[in-house]
Amino acid sequence: MADTSVQRDLQLRGRRWWLEVGWRHVIAVVTIAACVLPLVYVLSASLNPGGTLTGSNQLFRTIDLENYRDLWPRGYGSWFANSLVVSTVTAVGTVLMGGAAAYAFSRFRFQGRRSSLTGLLIVQIFPQMLAFVAIFLLLLSIGDVFPVLGLNSRFGLIAVYLGGALGVNTFLMYGFFNTVPRELDEAAKIDGASHAQIFWTIILRLVAPILAVVGLLSFIGTFGEFIVAKVVLQRPEEFTLAVGLYFWAADERTADWGLFAAGAVLAAIPVILLFLFLQKYIVAGLTAGSVKG
Repeated sequence: MADTSVQRDLQLRGRRWWLEVGWRHVIAVVTIAACVLPLVYVLSASLNPGGTLTGSNQLFRTIDLENYRDLWPRGYGSWFANSLVVSTVTAVGTVLMGGAAAYAFSRFRFQGRRSSLTGLLIVQIFPQMLAFVAIFLLLLSIGDVFPVLGLNSRFGLIAVYLGGALGVNTFLMYGFFNTVPRELDEAAKIDGASHAQIFWTIILRLVAPILAVVGLLSFIGTFGEFIVAKVVLQRPEEFTLAVGLYFWAADERTADWGLFAAGAVLAAIPVILLFLFLQKYIVAGLTAGSVKG
């Protein structure tokens, strides 16, 4: 009888474990597999000099760095550098613009403050692709006066990205700025500090987590952005990685998928390194602004 009761107790515990915890492990394993397998497949295809994805059904059947060596003679290096420049400048500009706007909305009281915040958020509801024709014509006209900001210009592309960077970022940073006590501002003012000194030397240091999050999201978004970059950039030497890799795979009949996969693998490295460098700020930056509005 004792053995029977022990077995029944173990069965109940096992069933309870599956109902409360076990099913979560199953979902976690399936989710991890769904995320990891495509990455492993792309890595395997990048090491296959055959140049086809169908030839890579056997993972790591062939391991050769030929595709990686062939990237550089085809202009991959300049595309990589263009993407880094555009994404870095856009991320820094987004952080500075969003930080300045969030500081103004958080610390100053002026007529139309709440409606301006709401307006910034509403504007972001409309996707940027609705303005493609307007962006093209605007850069075409500006290029006649300031060629550095016109079509086929990295700085023109940066200006377009920065033009749509205020909305959600300002709203996100505004909530975080509100968590910084106003007493710090008042104490600094008593010591003779100006608003600029308070902003640069005190506030920005205290809100570093949200700055890191906004910078990371901006970098990732612009590093892999394709549609706007394809409209603005039309010369191969000005292409970003997304546009350049697209032309390698545009025609599926002649596409060199091994070369494309190798370029995609290398393109992921800057994003991974930046994420690892800023990961300690990410959780705090995404959650702290939600506790006080």
